[in-house]
Amino acid sequence: MNLNLQHKKAIVCGSTQGIGKAAAIGLAQLGATVTLLARNQESLKATCKELPSPNHQQHSYICADFGYPEQVQQAVSEWLKVHGGAHILINNTGGPPGGQAIDAALSEYTDAFTKHLICNQLLAQMLVPYMKSEGFGRIVNIISTSVREPLAGLGVSNTIRGAVASWSKTISMELAAFGITVNNVLPGYTKTGRLASLIKARSQQQGKTEDEIAQGMLAEVPARRFAEAEEVANAILFLCSPAAAYITGINVPVDGGRIRAL
Repeated sequence: MNLNLQHKKAIVCGSTQGIGKAAAIGLAQLGATVTLLARNQESLKATCKELPSPNHQQHSYICADFGYPEQVQQAVSEWLKVHGGAHILINNTGGPPGGQAIDAALSEYTDAFTKHLICNQLLAQMLVPYMKSEGFGRIVNIISTSVREPLAGLGVSNTIRGAVASWSKTISMELAAFGITVNNVLPGYTKTGRLASLIKARSQQQGKTEDEIAQGMLAEVPARRFAEAEEVANAILFLCSPAAAYITGINVPVDGGRIRAL
């Protein structure tokens, strides 16, 4: 199986922690030259130093906030002047705050739409021309199992993640003929800061201990454990590899069997 990404360039969003960081490390291990994209410069510098370089890659980073698309566009434009383009784009950003959909302010929807779908579209438009010229492209969106089964208490997230999944399927059909695949990875409960914050919020809302909340969540998972970030990253790495060239337009749950739908 060909998983070699030597001579490939990747941009990984939200890559200073959690699943994004695990994906960036994995891509570098497979030989890709990785560019981290996140909003905290100090975290970017520290993470960049952690990336392996088995082929003497020169990794880099872009500092920009997904809440401001024009800032992202400017920063990536400057990066493109030096690096030319990227073969791989990993779209990933922190999920919206919890709460019921009916109670969410309009600003919560517009903010989430901007950070997720608008910035995904912006980055795809900027990077796809290079992918077409190379005859190789991989776009992987890290979203959520909520695109298959909406999650209680995550109204805005459910809505926006569904929009991203639909966008992804649409452009996958438009780009397949150019050797560009577009897929979604749907993490289940994964040991990240996001999961910890969800457990804390549910604990406060329900008047239970955090351990009680965690045990209740684990009871939903046939594997009876939470995922490691690296386990989700493994699915991302495969979809980015030459071995996955004929896989496009799909959702890949990495959830320990939690989704009940086929």
